[in-house]
Amino acid sequence: MKLYNLGENNSVLNSFIAEIRDKKIQKDSMRFRTNLRRVGEVFAYEISKTLDYKAKDVETPLGTATINLPTKKVVVASILRAGLPMHEGILSFFDAAESSFVAAYRKYDAADKFHVNTEYCTVPDLSGKVLIIVDPLMATGASILIAYRRLVQDGGKPLCTHIVCPITCNYAVDALKKGLPSSATLWTAAIDEELTSHAFIVPGLGDAGDLAFGEKA
Repeated sequence: MKLYNLGENNSVLNSFIAEIRDKKIQKDSMRFRTNLRRVGEVFAYEISKTLDYKAKDVETPLGTATINLPTKKVVVASILRAGLPMHEGILSFFDAAESSFVAAYRKYDAADKFHVNTEYCTVPDLSGKVLIIVDPLMATGASILIAYRRLVQDGGKPLCTHIVCPITCNYAVDALKKGLPSSATLWTAAIDEELTSHAFIVPGLGDAGDLAFGEKA
């Protein structure tokens, strides 16, 4: 698995990451969603550089221009519900992309231990396409791995897979290296060091789904 940490480079992306982490700024749910969408746009642009391209002639009012355009179909898959704002941002760059959604969430037992449930998945045919899986926060990597297996099970094997996760930790990165094929790529902006006994990232950012859409009952 390839790994790209865009946060290691100085760019405006770091401003968006700082704001989604800031405990005061993130209280504004609309601003939080906007920042996630903009983060998605940045990652979409970077992923676009890795795609295959082919020259195409475009007729202008005054002549013909030859432009290199991407050749592969893209499918954007988001883990509900936290991935939705980033999903919107990525779709704004990949106009012809198809969409997929997976409901993956932690299910706690009486001992306060959890496993990841997936009760819903909608996915088009993935064969020969570029799959982009989106989730703002990755602690253990379990949700991403389960979502990936479900998507491949229902949609077939993609040409390659891009995991977009702005904030993650070393534990999750190691889990993905072991659980994903060599054709997969992880895109992130921060790799935090600490994972608590309850599988929360420190410093992290909190619950992205709750911050974007309100707390669950």
